[in-house]
Amino acid sequence: MTLKDYLKEAKERHYAIGHFNFATEDVLRGIIEASKESDAPAVMVGTSEGEADFFGLDEAVAVVKAARKHFDYPVFLNADHFKSFDKCREAIDAGYDSVIIDTSKMEYNDNVSSAKKVVEYAKSINPDITVEGELGYLKGSSEVQQKVEVSIDDYTKPEMTRDFVDKTGVSRMAVVFGNIHGIVTEVIHINTAPTPGGVGVPTETSGEEKLDVEHFKKIVAAVPEVDYVLHGASGLKDEDVAAAIKAGVNNVHFNTELRVAYQHKIHEIMNEKPSETTPYKYLKPAVEEVKKIVSAKINLFMGK
Repeated sequence: MTLKDYLKEAKERHYAIGHFNFATEDVLRGIIEASKESDAPAVMVGTSEGEADFFGLDEAVAVVKAARKHFDYPVFLNADHFKSFDKCREAIDAGYDSVIIDTSKMEYNDNVSSAKKVVEYAKSINPDITVEGELGYLKGSSEVQQKVEVSIDDYTKPEMTRDFVDKTGVSRMAVVFGNIHGIVTEVIHINTAPTPGGVGVPTETSGEEKLDVEHFKKIVAAVPEVDYVLHGASGLKDEDVAAAIKAGVNNVHFNTELRVAYQHKIHEIMNEKPSETTPYKYLKPAVEEVKKIVSAKINLFMGK
């Protein structure tokens, strides 16, 4: 089965395929082990541009291929939030199974042309390569942050999603409906409320990160045929993620929570044993913490 097949099955059965990022081989193994042990049908593993520069594109392809064979388990490698056609082309040429062309900060027409160009190139190399586009402004970064402002103006518009998919041919869409990259302590929600005179006045409320699932449903209704991806799931409540999956999300990205768990465990061990120099003695326990999170998230994605 191809990645498209697994996503199609997830869509039909109302669950989601997990996507987890890695920058080291030990974390990659932990993600795959946890996914297989949790009976996930398949797993997507991703490298951001920074992670790919650190790990190496060719090296990532080779290691994932070896892991796929070793574990006898479907693992698909994704270029996560690559920012240009040239970077996507490098990933496709290296042998990645999937790419995300993220030019969502560009003007709309430039975003469309970039995504279309990547889709056409991917098809010319291998029709099984899937391409994801992003529309809307997803704030935050893959780290722990104190405060992020979220405005309904950043949300993906249903009618623009229809136009974007028609013009680009992407098979997956990353959309914005309250989600934020990374883990955020405080979210400032900015809404534009109409006054009696009809003029919109920005209002602010402070609270937690929360998805506007009703808005997402409007996007799905406008463009039902693509696969929908939830980015920025770290920090969201489980019920929000479950509601998004029920509404049509069939691919969920997690990264920051894994990084935090991995880092904290290494710090804990090194503080307890500052003279420890054997890498596997502090990396293995850190990977076990990653595995716990991956297992919990897969159970959530599968509705267990």
